[in-house]
Amino acid sequence: MMEEKNERLGAHEVAAFLRRHPKFLGQFPDLAVTLVVPKEEGQAASLASYQLDVLRDKNRELTRRLNELFANAQENERLAVRTHQLSLALMRARGPAETLRTMVAVLGEDFRGEDVRVVLFEPVEGLQADWLQVIARDDKALQPFRDFLAGGEPLTGRLNQDKLALLFGDDQARAASAVLLPLPDVGMLAVGSADANRFFPGMGTLFLRLMAESLVTALGRPPGD
Repeated sequence: MMEEKNERLGAHEVAAFLRRHPKFLGQFPDLAVTLVVPKEEGQAASLASYQLDVLRDKNRELTRRLNELFANAQENERLAVRTHQLSLALMRARGPAETLRTMVAVLGEDFRGEDVRVVLFEPVEGLQADWLQVIARDDKALQPFRDFLAGGEPLTGRLNQDKLALLFGDDQARAASAVLLPLPDVGMLAVGSADANRFFPGMGTLFLRLMAESLVTALGRPPGD
């Protein structure tokens, strides 16, 4: 029993020594080759082989992360280009009615918005569409949106039933997930998707905010500009 205790203590002491001297095996390379490291399913490998496996695993993980970053960078670049093109299209639009039609068309075509809805506080001359509702800002129907409108931040994910009912009516199945954009002093804009995972809480909203700001600015231009 005494010998077993001493052996156990000796192993701990050796481990502590190696931790304090991580370059120790460099002075004795034969030990690095001959030491046996336990692996899964009872197999064993030399320390050098084990270290090589660890490096390979790390390399695969780094490669995966780099590919993920590259894909995200490409997607962000595409979104930046589309957002810029949208801003140019809104600048070219003549009048509020054409500006809103342009916004809805671009969201549907370039940004793959399956169902776009717009709520305005005041009517726009010459504009009537099935995607448009005009609701006075003090109307009780907007009560479910009071906090959202006051906060001024995009809302993404699955909307509450009261919000869905007002925005999408009988087409709620096409809005399993949605993004809701506030249009300060103008109204709000919603994009719905039948894919419940298309829009989700916490997703990046930078480009969405930029699009909303471009629309509000374009709608605020004086007539004739």
